[in-house]
Amino acid sequence: MTFTFRPLDPLRDAELLHRWVTHPKAAFWMMQDAKLEDVERAYMEIAADEHQQALLGLQDGVPVFLMEYYDPRYRELVGLYEPLPGDVGMHFLTPATETPVHGFTRAVITAVMARLFEDPAVARVVVEPDVSNTAVHALNEAVGFVPEREIQKPEKMALLSFCTREQFLHATAVSV
Repeated sequence: MTFTFRPLDPLRDAELLHRWVTHPKAAFWMMQDAKLEDVERAYMEIAADEHQQALLGLQDGVPVFLMEYYDPRYRELVGLYEPLPGDVGMHFLTPATETPVHGFTRAVITAVMARLFEDPAVARVVVEPDVSNTAVHALNEAVGFVPEREIQKPEKMALLSFCTREQFLHATAVSV
């Protein structure tokens, strides 16, 4: 599977995102009760923030997943661990579908990680999924993440995990 990326447009993409983030499958995204305006506002805040960015992953020009990345020195993990130079935080969301494609989500996380490691300044990716999100833990491990410890975030108990460029390359045998 081949994916391309484009910056998310908070207004143009709000309806699509709203469908994705309010679906029961996206419960860990914690936007189940969000109104369209809430989604617009949340992504306008991300777009205006120099320390985070949201991208849409496209397949044949059609949006098929959401990717967010952030600087953990300023967002999400401030005070919860000691960031190293080259750390970048990441979230991704594959929307619910009536016709699942075997291996799709693994292809998505692999593409997301490859995109992050295209930047030579990125040395390590950090994630903080909900401790009960076992499906994403398995995906994270498949691309090289190593869990470090559980941390209490304001909105959830999270599993802090890290993946270096070398761990990713070893786990996926993808050249970046």
